[in-house]
Amino acid sequence: MSCALIYTMKIKNLRWIIVSLLFIATGLSFLDRQVLSLAIIKIKDEFHMTDVEYGWINTAFLLSYAIMFTLGGWLIDKFGTRVGLAVSVGLWSLSSAMHGLVQNVGQLGAARFFLGLGEGGAFPGAAKGVTEWFPQKERGLAMGIAIGGAALGAVIAPPLTVYMTTMFGWRGTFIATGLIGGIWVLIWLLFFRKPQNSTLITVKERSLILEEKKDNGIIKKAIPFKAILKAKEAWGLISIRFLLDPVFYFIMFWIPKYLSEERGVSFEQIGDLFWIPFLALGISNMIGGWASDKLINSGLSVNKARKIIMGIAAAVTMLTALTTVASTVGLAIFFISLFMFAHGFWITNYITITSEIFGKGATSTVVGMAGTAGAVAGLIINPLIGKVVENYSYLPMWIISGIMYPIGFVVLLIMIPKIKEIKFKNEIMW
Repeated sequence: MSCALIYTMKIKNLRWIIVSLLFIATGLSFLDRQVLSLAIIKIKDEFHMTDVEYGWINTAFLLSYAIMFTLGGWLIDKFGTRVGLAVSVGLWSLSSAMHGLVQNVGQLGAARFFLGLGEGGAFPGAAKGVTEWFPQKERGLAMGIAIGGAALGAVIAPPLTVYMTTMFGWRGTFIATGLIGGIWVLIWLLFFRKPQNSTLITVKERSLILEEKKDNGIIKKAIPFKAILKAKEAWGLISIRFLLDPVFYFIMFWIPKYLSEERGVSFEQIGDLFWIPFLALGISNMIGGWASDKLINSGLSVNKARKIIMGIAAAVTMLTALTTVASTVGLAIFFISLFMFAHGFWITNYITITSEIFGKGATSTVVGMAGTAGAVAGLIINPLIGKVVENYSYLPMWIISGIMYPIGFVVLLIMIPKIKEIKFKNEIMW
């Protein structure tokens, strides 16, 4: 079908095609970053790589990812969602393909740096795309779908990576995932325009999407960084991500190596097992907000409902430390999956709290700043994880993973004693 013919068509419910593309984009972002977690088992032997060097390679990704988490949203605002997200996905897809051509540890670190540079715009772009294409009454569901692609990417990454590596080698796997991203960019550019500029949208759907602007009459202005940083709640949310994100990065980057080196699990078996924790995450992402909403509908205050769910989630993560004494691989995977399930409840309500405190004018900014703080913590901690693993064992990491979320919950209670929206004056951000 030619491009000219497509642009003469009218597609019913086009917004759901748009959100499906965003779902795939966030899925690709997690797929592309997870491939190395599996392929490292093969790459390490070929490059004679140490655990500390692997830690630094992860740090290269997190460094650029941290920078672009805050800047990505602003750049996409400046150049538009269509171009901004196409450049973002295009850059990380090209970087992913370049992984397949590297010849040493330094080149692998450079490819990883550019991967993070591209992926930093994934979630700000997805959030902005949903905001542009969905009315308020559908935005929560659409946002959940768009961001939920990340869990799918993490679920399919282990078995897909093992299969492709067996078929084409680790280099071919990276090149193939890069090509998939390139195809996505072409489809994205074909379908995405703002609703008011799209030639594919029906009149009825355009009216549905834009009715909120008609009803409100005024578009709220963004809040400046200085005003946001004066709020104690912002520092509480930023501190929580700084404390807890390294635990999530530990699970993402180091568990395949742990299963291989400490549990004696084969490369093929890791592909059969490592998707299970991320499936647990995907399920809990979808029901985490629903659970606290249910409590609110039963009569509890927003403050109590969100914190009850987050408190329970924090308590459950304490069981993660039992991974180190699990008698079987299956039991170890159970405890890791239990952690990821609890994390899904935690992070869904964390982001919901952020939106409830900072509203439309500052939510994305605070989410970006907190994400940068988490990535900075991750890039600091990753080389240290390498030293701990190389010189001692994984035991200290499992113990730390089991205590950080309860500490984060205490920070939440102290820094945000009550969940309520902060009333900022309408100002220009830049």
